[in-house]
Amino acid sequence: MSQGMDDAPPAKRQKTEADDPPPGDRKDEAPRKDQGEGGGKPPAPPWRRRLLIGGGALAGLLLLVGGGWWWWQSRLWEATDDAFLEAHVTRLAPQVAGRVAELLVDDNQRVEAGQLLLRIDPRDFEVALQNARARHGSAAAQVAEAGAQVAVRRAAIGQAQANVVIAEADQENAETSLRRFRSVDPRAVTQQARDDAEAQSRSARARVEAARQEVAAAEAQAAAAEAQRRAAEAALREAEAAVGNAELQLSYTSIAAPVAGRIANRGVETGNYVTPGQALLSVVEPSVWVTANFKETQLRQIRPGQAVEVKVDAYPDPVLKGRVDGIQRGTGARFSVLPAQNATGNYVKITQRVPVKIVLEDDRARDLPLSPGLSVVPSVRVRD
Repeated sequence: MSQGMDDAPPAKRQKTEADDPPPGDRKDEAPRKDQGEGGGKPPAPPWRRRLLIGGGALAGLLLLVGGGWWWWQSRLWEATDDAFLEAHVTRLAPQVAGRVAELLVDDNQRVEAGQLLLRIDPRDFEVALQNARARHGSAAAQVAEAGAQVAVRRAAIGQAQANVVIAEADQENAETSLRRFRSVDPRAVTQQARDDAEAQSRSARARVEAARQEVAAAEAQAAAAEAQRRAAEAALREAEAAVGNAELQLSYTSIAAPVAGRIANRGVETGNYVTPGQALLSVVEPSVWVTANFKETQLRQIRPGQAVEVKVDAYPDPVLKGRVDGIQRGTGARFSVLPAQNATGNYVKITQRVPVKIVLEDDRARDLPLSPGLSVVPSVRVRD
């Protein structure tokens, strides 16, 4: 049989070998086989391709519209997140030292103006007031005594002046008698009578002089009594001032709320010993406003009276309405404890921020527990 195969025609054998390439040249057999078995991906249908193109175009259009809307809105509003709520906070401190005898409020409690908050032990101040009143009574008695002395001295002046009048009358009578004796014939009267008349005249002049000196002495004593009365009155006024001061110090033992609001930052308990100036608690008023620190580059379009939308971080809903109340005349850095000194040789320009006060005009703000210090985001409408 092998012999029969060897007897085949040469041309036929060559064709058979040409039809069967060597193993090294059969690279496409596996791929073709795989493709023939369905391993290749068919081309995408036309409708899917159109859908992808349309979706991309729509996304680009939406992005363009959104960017345009954002650009337009950014021209209408100026906003900042460097903003906080502020309120009037009254810090209370005692004006006298003592031990707290009674504490009548607690943190976050609502109080009215004039409501008693705490009381310091008043006993020492009550004793001081009693002493002051006793000294006042003594001073008043001294004033009365000095006034009586003035009256006595003035009466003595009147008596002395009356004595002067009597003495002057006696002097005039004695001098008249003496002139009569001198005018008659010496032989008509005795020498003794003439000597008696002269003696009476001299005695009358002496009594007048003595009476006048008594008047001067009485006037001096009256002046001294008047000075004592003025000194007693000054002491009385001093005692009255001491009583007033003692009453004032006693009143300081009762600390009341100066304004209506809520108690915050209470740092005192019953029995604590407090000193003047020591911070005890604070009263926060209910009205709040916004202090927004805008960049200086944003101020060119911000004006008082412009409408503002305020979003509170703690309470995102609702967005509160307000308006610009005023712009501070000075940056925040200018009013800091240690202002920057730029004349030192090294300078880096930093955009400054300026506080802008924004008042809330939304009734809904009353329903929210807004407290000073909360972060807010105000947006000022700078264009219509």
